[in-house]
Amino acid sequence: MTSTATPPTTPAATATPTWLPVTAVAITLVFWASAFVAIRHLGEDLSPGALSLGRTLVGALCLGVVALATQGVPHPSRGQWVSLVTIGVLWFGVYNIALNAGERRVDAGTAAMLIQVSPVLIAVLAAIFLNERFTIYIGLGLALAFTGVGLISLSSGESSDHDVIGVLLCLVSAAVYSVSLILQKPLVAKLPAIHVTWLACTIGAIACLPFAGQLVDQTRDAPTSSVLWVVYLGVFPTAIAFTTYAFALKHMSASNLGITTYLVPPITIVMGVIFLDEAPPAMAYVGGALALVGVAVARRKPRTVAQEATPPA
Repeated sequence: MTSTATPPTTPAATATPTWLPVTAVAITLVFWASAFVAIRHLGEDLSPGALSLGRTLVGALCLGVVALATQGVPHPSRGQWVSLVTIGVLWFGVYNIALNAGERRVDAGTAAMLIQVSPVLIAVLAAIFLNERFTIYIGLGLALAFTGVGLISLSSGESSDHDVIGVLLCLVSAAVYSVSLILQKPLVAKLPAIHVTWLACTIGAIACLPFAGQLVDQTRDAPTSSVLWVVYLGVFPTAIAFTTYAFALKHMSASNLGITTYLVPPITIVMGVIFLDEAPPAMAYVGGALALVGVAVARRKPRTVAQEATPPA
C-alpha cells in the first residue's frame, strides 16, 4: 500500500514575526516625532528653503537606493508624471518650507499637533474629489478639529514665543499634504509606494533648487552638528521612516496604523522638553487634544481615505 501522506507544512518559516510590524511602527513614530524637534533646532542656522533642499536631497538619494534595489526602475505614464510633479512640489516642497518657517514661530509640539488635523482635511477633499461619503462623523470631526486649532491659535497669540502666523504656516503644511494624498491615492494603486515617494521627493528637491545658494552659504557657516542634523532629517525621518511605515502597512490595517500617529504629538512634546527645553502653552494642550478627538471622530466608519492618512514630519 502506497503512502499518500502529505508532508507537514512549515508556515512559521515564512510568516513575519509579530514583533516586526510593531517595531517598524515604533521606529516610524519616533523618527517622525524627532523631525519636528530637529527642524525647530535648525531654525537658528538654516533658512526654511535651505533646510528643505538639504533634507530632500539626502532623502531622495536614500529613497532612490531603496526603490531601485527593491522595485527596479519606475515607468510612470504621462498622466502619472503630472500627478507626481504636483505631489513633489506640494508635499516635499511647499509642505517642508511652510513647516520649517512655521516652526520658527511655534514650538515643535504645537507644530506636530497642528499637522495632525490633515486627516480631517483629507476626508473633506475625498468626499469632494473621490466621491467618498461625507458623513456626519466627518462634519463633526471637522468642527472639533478646527475648534482645537482655534484654541491653539489663541494660546499662541498669548505667548511671546508663539504667533498666529506660525500656526497658519503649519496649517498650510497640513493642507498641501492633504491635497497631495488625494493625488497620491490613485498613483499608489498602480505604482509601488516607494517609487511614488522617491520620485516625489526628488521632484521636491528640484523645486527647492533656487535655495541652493542659501544652503551652501548657511551650511558653510553652520556648526558641524547642524549639518549632521540635516543629514539625519533626510535619512531617518524621511527615507527610513517612510520605508518602515510601508512595511508596517503591509502587515497592519491602514486604519489601525493611522491611529498610532496620535502618539506623534505627545512624543514630540516630550522630546521638545528634553532636547529643546520648551513645551506648548497650556491652552495648546487642550486645543491639541480637541483636534485629535476631531481626527478620531472623522476616521469613524464607513472607512475613507482619511483612515489611510498618516501625516509625516
